[in-house]
Amino acid sequence: MDVETMAPSGTAQPQINPWIIAIAVMFGTFMEVLDTTVVNVSLPHIAGSLSASVDEASWALTAYLVANAIILPITGWLSNYFGRKRTLMGAVTGFTLASLLCGMAPSLSALIFFRLIQGLCGGALQPISQAVLLEAFPAKDRGKAMAFWGLGIVVAPMLGPVLGGWLTDSYSWRWVFYINLPVGLASIIMTRLFIFDPPYIRRDGKGIDYWGIGMLAVGVGALQVVLDKGQEDDWFSSHAIVALTIASALGIALFILRELMAQDPVVHLSVFRNRTYSAGVFLMTVLGFVLYGSMLLVPVFLQTLLGYSALNAGVAMAPRGLGSFLMMPVVGTVLSKFDPRKVLAIGLLGGAWSLYALSSLNLNTGYWDIFWPQFIQGASLALLFVPLTTATMSPVPKEEMGNATSMFNLMRNIGGSMGIASGTTFLFRMQQFHTAILGSNVSASNPRTQAMLHGIQVNMIAHGSDPVTAMRQSYGAVWGLVQQQAAMQAFVDTFRALGWVFVLVLPLLLIMKKPKYQGPGGAAMH
Repeated sequence: MDVETMAPSGTAQPQINPWIIAIAVMFGTFMEVLDTTVVNVSLPHIAGSLSASVDEASWALTAYLVANAIILPITGWLSNYFGRKRTLMGAVTGFTLASLLCGMAPSLSALIFFRLIQGLCGGALQPISQAVLLEAFPAKDRGKAMAFWGLGIVVAPMLGPVLGGWLTDSYSWRWVFYINLPVGLASIIMTRLFIFDPPYIRRDGKGIDYWGIGMLAVGVGALQVVLDKGQEDDWFSSHAIVALTIASALGIALFILRELMAQDPVVHLSVFRNRTYSAGVFLMTVLGFVLYGSMLLVPVFLQTLLGYSALNAGVAMAPRGLGSFLMMPVVGTVLSKFDPRKVLAIGLLGGAWSLYALSSLNLNTGYWDIFWPQFIQGASLALLFVPLTTATMSPVPKEEMGNATSMFNLMRNIGGSMGIASGTTFLFRMQQFHTAILGSNVSASNPRTQAMLHGIQVNMIAHGSDPVTAMRQSYGAVWGLVQQQAAMQAFVDTFRALGWVFVLVLPLLLIMKKPKYQGPGGAAMH
């Protein structure tokens, strides 16, 4: 007979060191978050190996994100219906097996299907892990717990491109998935041994809200496809994107109406009545927006304008992860002594400064010019993520913790998708804008242009080119300089715009209430 059956619902649970519980849930969370970015750099190799185009192979990413988004908000209901431990065990086991099948996929269609399963299983890992951690630690120590958990959430997306590039170059793209197997097995074993359902979670006879689940799947799934494929298909010039946008809006609107009227809703929207929670969820959406948006822009800038390889670009982004890694333990300790809202304000200002510093880069930028803004940004993310999670979840009753963490993580992911979509679109539009302005000042009648063209032509003729070829190549070289400068200015504008987003949400901190910590024994929930 296992330990769990010896501790039935309503009786005292085994006393497990909360840090062991933290390690147990950290494995699964790190594995899932890592997988959202580790595949990106392997797409060209996947496409070539499975006889597909890169655009077709990108559906392996989209399928994962769509499935992940659909399952996230109903994770709280799944935990209550099947039991939290069973749901977590099923999610980790399913994710690990799906990783194995992804690595063995014989065709692109098989890979997309297995990625869909991987996304469905992976979506449940973050909110359940977060709920388990928040209950395992006393309220006064939740900052330390969230700091430890946050290491995986913040560092994994930054480690993903580096690890993915190294595995793909050194071995094969299939090892991008096989790397999950030992981590998944460790998570399964530790979850089995150390995670137990709290007394208030017990399966009841309530019905299943099939309509709510269906509307949610349509609304959130369609929204994720729009955000992931919108820029690629030129947004609303595509009939498919227009249709998916309408389906998303209708699905989400009908889902909200259904959940407000249903007797047994699959998602309890009543948690949003708490102003601290609502403000915190919005701030987390903004954090996801800026985090993922800027995380995409930096490697693109390094590779397209500074000539970095994919692996070197990943290494150059390491200071952001280093900043978070060093600051997480510090902020976990600080939160037990200072108002989380003040720490949040420092984090927002630090994040805004780091983006302003990135907007000051140019085509002659060196490594250390990139290092310090990213290091400060990483440290600022630690000052944002940990206190925001702690303050947002503080007023939530423990019975609603699973439901609240589900919506919290969903909005972070949707914010991230919106940040990537908005960042790439804004960058593309600004590049067009600056190309038009700079191009209008480059004409054959302009003396400076004539001097530049003449100098290029003389140099090319001196190296053996005939005059006609030299003239054509000189025009191409000047146009290339125009496009390069326009792209640089577009990156400057985009980084600066993201920085202003952090500044504009500062007043929301006034809406949130200061968490009220209980005594060392009074808040222990596990």
